[in-house]
Amino acid sequence: MAVRDASYLLFGLFVIFSTWGVWASIEVNMEDRVEVFKGDTARISCMFTTTEGSGGLMIWWFYVTNTRQVQQIYYKDSAVAVKEVDTPFTERIEVNMTGTNGGVVLTINDVQLLDELEFVCRIKDLTGGIGEGRTNLKVFKTPNLPTIEGVQTGISVSEDTPSKVATCEVKNGFPKPNITWYRNLTPLRGIPDAVEIMLSVTRESTGLYSVTSELNLKVLKEDKDDEFYCEVTYFVPGETRMTETERIKITVFYPATNVSIWVESPKGKIKEGDSVELHCVDDGNPPSSYIGINHLESGISFDGNIRLLQNVTRLDSGVYECTSTDTDTFEETKGSTSVFVNYLDPAVVKLDSDAVAVGDPFEVTCNALSSLKTQTVWMKDGQQIAEGHILKVKDASYDDAGTYTCVVTAPEIEGMDTSSSLLINILGSPEIVRPDSTEIEASYEETVDLSCFVRGLPTPVITWTTSDGKDLGTASETVTENGIESGISFKVTSDTTVFCNASNDRGIDSLIFNIKASEFLLLLLLLLLVFPVSALCVLLVLLTPAPSLLFPFVPSLIVRVTLLFIFTLSGGLQLCYVL
Repeated sequence: MAVRDASYLLFGLFVIFSTWGVWASIEVNMEDRVEVFKGDTARISCMFTTTEGSGGLMIWWFYVTNTRQVQQIYYKDSAVAVKEVDTPFTERIEVNMTGTNGGVVLTINDVQLLDELEFVCRIKDLTGGIGEGRTNLKVFKTPNLPTIEGVQTGISVSEDTPSKVATCEVKNGFPKPNITWYRNLTPLRGIPDAVEIMLSVTRESTGLYSVTSELNLKVLKEDKDDEFYCEVTYFVPGETRMTETERIKITVFYPATNVSIWVESPKGKIKEGDSVELHCVDDGNPPSSYIGINHLESGISFDGNIRLLQNVTRLDSGVYECTSTDTDTFEETKGSTSVFVNYLDPAVVKLDSDAVAVGDPFEVTCNALSSLKTQTVWMKDGQQIAEGHILKVKDASYDDAGTYTCVVTAPEIEGMDTSSSLLINILGSPEIVRPDSTEIEASYEETVDLSCFVRGLPTPVITWTTSDGKDLGTASETVTENGIESGISFKVTSDTTVFCNASNDRGIDSLIFNIKASEFLLLLLLLLLVFPVSALCVLLVLLTPAPSLLFPFVPSLIVRVTLLFIFTLSGGLQLCYVL
């Protein structure tokens, strides 16, 4: 304690001597400030020069309290080195000389926030010369990452005063961090009745600073897409650093200024029979709860922002207007769109004459009224035969009779088509379609089927007769749009000529079938009945390929049958093998 009292005495003498200006023999140099993170080690250097050398120097270290009191923490001379007890630094400081004549370093371990003080280094030599220097110790603590929280409820543009938008907070920094608000990369400053920034600084029990900033705005509709964030600047040894919060957007409530109405489906052109879905929306936030759609041409109104028109017709064309009503002010905002329903009327087919005869020309027209450009094709028997709305035939024939179908399409819209058909009959005398062959060979009492296909209008009457004038009776008949087909079944007993006769009031036609009966089977049947013993011989003769050498100019079958008949009557059955 005596040493400490002596130091106070010397300090008083120092003040007096400084007034008298007698310290010229010692020069002390120190940094203005030393910066260090909380918890790190601080080194404060005291560099001095003296003409007396360092052997008899006395060295003091002091710190200045916040009340500007000077407290000693260390003393050293040639005999002793003493740390002042019961000070905040007693257990945490070390003092080391940097050389025989040059400097001394005060080391403070585990620096705390309360260590941010002014430290004094005093040097006295044997001659009584005194030098002193001062360094401010600055302590830093990096704050936590900042946070930002926007208001969860929306903000109305109709508010008269600025509304709270968001709060930004940064905690546990030293010295006090600074917060700057940004909107879309532009810093915000306070503007009366428009932008208000409210700052709150808290000194925690740890000595660290926490800063909260509240942003209040008079919001506009344009703010709905803006991004807000905070920039926090804080200090570290030797520099200033910056960090930012995440970006947030705010919900802005505003009345509608525009209404949009459109056809949601179908996309593209509309045709009759489609289902049309109209959508309407305003640009208010939130959208109006009262929206209606009105068809101006018919005056029909529909509640709601979606309207489905099913199986539309051309009468549904026109202007559709959507009206949005503000539920607070009851002001109306309107928007409209035009809808056009394309149409294609049923096709109408007409023949230019009441009747068409063989050799006459004729025209068939097909018309279908449409709002779009159309294409027409003609079909017959499943095949396309012509294009255009007029079908012309210069010389009518029976091949031109039949059903004609015209198909009208509007190529701009898929599935927009119509068709109509017309049956055209060709007037003319009967015309029998000739088969590939009319020569028929049949066995005795064999039944053959004969058919005759006749074209002609009026429908011909068909009869079947033989060359001897015999009427073969009723035949089966099938009538088609191309003609009439008649058929009979005829039993063959001899060579016969059969006639198919067709007639109407315009003329007649006939077809001849020549039927030849085979007599061999009849002969064989007689042989079997009269001479059953010779049946085997007959079969052998028929199966024998070698011709008769006796009658080279006579057909072998006739030769064989004749010989068989003779030899059978004479009992010469064995001659079968010779033949």
